Amino acid sequence: MEQFDIVVIGSGPGGYVAAIRAAQLGYKTAIIEKYSTLGGTCTNVGCIPTKALLDSTHHYHDALHKFAVQGINLQGIQLDFKQLYKRKSEVVTKNTQGLNYLMKKNKISVIQGLASFKDNSTLQVRGQDGVSRTIQAGKYIIATGSKPATIPGVVLDKKRIITSTEALALEERPKTMVIIGGGVIGVEMASIFSRIGTKVTILEYADRLIPTMDSESGITLQKLLTKEGIEILLQQSVFKTENTVDAAKVWYKDVAGQEQSLTADYVLVAVGRKAYTDNLGLENTQVQLNPRGMIVVNEVLQTAVPNIYAIGDVIGGAMLAHKAEEEATFVVERIHGGNPHIHYDRIPSVVYSWPEVASVGASEEELKKKQVAYNVGKFPFSANARARAGMDTEGFVKVLADPKYGEILGVHIVGARAADLIAQAVTAMEFEITVNEMGKISYAHPTYAEVLKEAYILASGQASVNI
Repeated sequence: MEQFDIVVIGSGPGGYVAAIRAAQLGYKTAIIEKYSTLGGTCTNVGCIPTKALLDSTHHYHDALHKFAVQGINLQGIQLDFKQLYKRKSEVVTKNTQGLNYLMKKNKISVIQGLASFKDNSTLQVRGQDGVSRTIQAGKYIIATGSKPATIPGVVLDKKRIITSTEALALEERPKTMVIIGGGVIGVEMASIFSRIGTKVTILEYADRLIPTMDSESGITLQKLLTKEGIEILLQQSVFKTENTVDAAKVWYKDVAGQEQSLTADYVLVAVGRKAYTDNLGLENTQVQLNPRGMIVVNEVLQTAVPNIYAIGDVIGGAMLAHKAEEEATFVVERIHGGNPHIHYDRIPSVVYSWPEVASVGASEEELKKKQVAYNVGKFPFSANARARAGMDTEGFVKVLADPKYGEILGVHIVGARAADLIAQAVTAMEFEITVNEMGKISYAHPTYAEVLKEAYILASGQASVNI
């Protein structure tokens, strides 16, 4: 029987960060992964390959629609779909190779196989060759992540009715695609395929896109994506799909309750994700699941079994790679005797459309629901010199602040480089810097970040000199 101090199950962002931090603190550490590569969903079929395709298709779209205005005339622009996907795969490979290096550097034992608890203190790991090994550890960290969810009447056959995973492995450019779900994954997939000429239709059950984010952000994003040619149908209730061999068909009820249908090369299902606990053998332990199938943990991410912790998507909350990373460090440092903290309301969310959408903290809807008073400071990218120079004038920054003390309650950005800009807002909230103070510091000119400065100034009750 093999013995370790800490064993991490799952090698996604939460898992590999937990393993590395544990090894850094001197623990004999192992990480177990059932697939042949490390990195989990994010690295292999999620965040990383998606962003590679978003960047590539963004360049292609700009070449078609923006370069001529800038005096760059290109003739006969063509899309090499196979090369597009080849580059995506190369980016993934470099990232997984980097993880392999980090495991070796930190002397972490990498065990490939399917882990299953025999009891509260023992794991059995079955390799792809069918050979099993038994492992014991002082502490376990479950970081098995999530998998795509579906809805009643929609069966994922992974051929014509697919998820983002299969969309990242297509062999040819689809002419048409229907996407069920207008959340982060649905919008990003729509952006990728629309830019390369696919006719994309989004069917969303809610009354706006990205319904978990600030409503004004969702409404603005809808206008921008519609302008790009993406058809967006809101308040649509999908109840059936069918693979018709050479296409896929989807049935839904529209706002008026009338049955409608669409046919496309593919129907991509992006209705969220569910915790992955299959075959973990949790029934052999006292670890508990909630009604939604997520592992129940306490305030220090400990399960009902004191030596078993869980982090990331498998415990619910915002299903974000960086949230899992924060929880990974939190758990390991708690095990080590530290007293770290996580402010969940200060973990940012990002949609990598173009322009990007990013947010941290409370939305206006949340503040109104809680009857919390707030000031709004809103500034458009169209009034920013750097945005005009870069032809990225769409969108805005909206800062929500406490009217008495100037505490930043929420920041919402729709605009160029929003994914990078939001880090400044997170810093301000984490260290409780007021809007007045954020408006007083020096910002390089011209930069996109100046849009934030002006929004801070307006939220503090002062007048902007730039609008």
